[in-house]
Amino acid sequence: MAGVLVTLGAALAVVVAMVAAHRAAQSAADLAALAGANAVLEGRQGCAAAGETAAANGATLTGCLVSGADVAVEVRVAGPHWLGQTADLGARSRAGPAP
Repeated sequence: MAGVLVTLGAALAVVVAMVAAHRAAQSAADLAALAGANAVLEGRQGCAAAGETAAANGATLTGCLVSGADVAVEVRVAGPHWLGQTADLGARSRAGPAP
């Protein structure tokens, strides 16, 4: 019975850590897209600003596309590497002026 409880607790800890990492990735993507869109409106490089903001939030910018005043980004954060988990978590976001 103790072994079952320990295994269940470890599995639950991995799931909680994965959810937290995904939330961190989504937050970093949202902030990076906003920073990129703001930079484009100011006449600066949107992807450079998005990359700096993603890095400041513990993420790596893996993709960036500027289309007019819209900026779409993809970021990746390190996932929990416990109990054989090796995957990193990613997220996408887009920001720009309202139509």
